[in-house]
Amino acid sequence: MNEVKVLNKSEKFAHATVGSLHGFEGKQFVKDATGATSCEISFGSIPTGVSVPFFHSHKANEENYIILSGEGKFQVNNEVFDIAEGSVIRVATNCDRNLKCTSAEPMTYICIQAKEESLEGYTMTDAEITERENLL
Repeated sequence: MNEVKVLNKSEKFAHATVGSLHGFEGKQFVKDATGATSCEISFGSIPTGVSVPFFHSHKANEENYIILSGEGKFQVNNEVFDIAEGSVIRVATNCDRNLKCTSAEPMTYICIQAKEESLEGYTMTDAEITERENLL
């Protein structure tokens, strides 16, 4: 199983890694390592023919799943649909969800969990262009 490693951290940022996603196994949460205060992010991998061993729902948080590799099926309540690399699935609160890998290779995904209806600004409504010396 992969472990989260903190590479750099200061008062204003955190840089962590779960390592290579090729061959990643299991589920790894990163909120504690990064000190995130707005969302929980996890990396997951499901072997061929396997589904998550339980359904679950959230009372306050929606989840956004981003499929990085593999193919499978996703179930929300009684609806089932195909998913594959590049799929992005948002699941609202109070909905049961589960996923299963149907591809020959494991399915790897990211799940971002944040409070439903909490996004007030984003992209350019929350950003501003700043002046700074480029040290890259």
